[in-house]
Amino acid sequence: MTTVDDLLNLLVLEKVSDTAFNGISETVGSPVVFGGQVLAQAVNAASRTVSKERILHSLHAYFLEAGDLKVPITYTVGIIRDGGSFSVRRVTASQNERTIFILAASFHKMEEGYEHQIKMDSNVKPPEDLLSWTDVRVEFSDALPKGLKSFLEIKRPIEFKPTAFANPLQPKDLPPKHQVWFKLKGEVNGLDLGTKQQILTYISDYNILTATLNPHASKAHWGNTQTASLDHSMWFFRDFDFADWLLYSMDSPNTSNARGLARGHIFTRSGKLIASVAQEGLMRPMKK
Repeated sequence: MTTVDDLLNLLVLEKVSDTAFNGISETVGSPVVFGGQVLAQAVNAASRTVSKERILHSLHAYFLEAGDLKVPITYTVGIIRDGGSFSVRRVTASQNERTIFILAASFHKMEEGYEHQIKMDSNVKPPEDLLSWTDVRVEFSDALPKGLKSFLEIKRPIEFKPTAFANPLQPKDLPPKHQVWFKLKGEVNGLDLGTKQQILTYISDYNILTATLNPHASKAHWGNTQTASLDHSMWFFRDFDFADWLLYSMDSPNTSNARGLARGHIFTRSGKLIASVAQEGLMRPMKK
């Protein structure tokens, strides 16, 4: 995948019935299905059973088993409730009659109400001053560890620009934080809010566990730590535009019992908060 059109082709599912849909998979560098893909495809399935006047406002999901990249995923939607203001859906994802993922999503009609939000970090470097994943691969190719180099060589429809890079050749513990600017590749005009939310859901599973690993970076890295998304929650607040860079600001309040908890907030460049995320992931040290 190289553009937003490729991503949309992945996220928009084939309809099997009014409440069942099939999806295919694309690798992001892992031998199993990317969690963000399953999240976004499940949201696509749920949204297609809900009135267009109702907008996704929250989702809560559990990853139960690793998905097979070569086997289609079937998403079955349970219509739990359609109330006066909210609609709730339950989505079960399965492969070969094996449940690999479950999601609950709630949709809300547009309403006026009180507003406040937290502020974006005013000291964050702008994306124009930062190297992208592509820049790092090109400029430091010979110095990168083999695993990292292979990961960065995967073509993606999103460009990422972290505000800081951990040096794999001089590992040291870092604060439990991580900030990344991101932007879609390709034409993004004309996307409706529901579609933008599905894309944002896909992107939200990128980078977030880095915040849980940073405090242990002197001894732990992706090569010696088994990691996997265990659960994922997301809340959507405001409409936004993919035409400019967005900031994903993440932190980790805790890592223990081979699990790490991370939180994230997604802002527009102007500082408007558009979504918040929480995820717990497996952080299991591998035996030598």
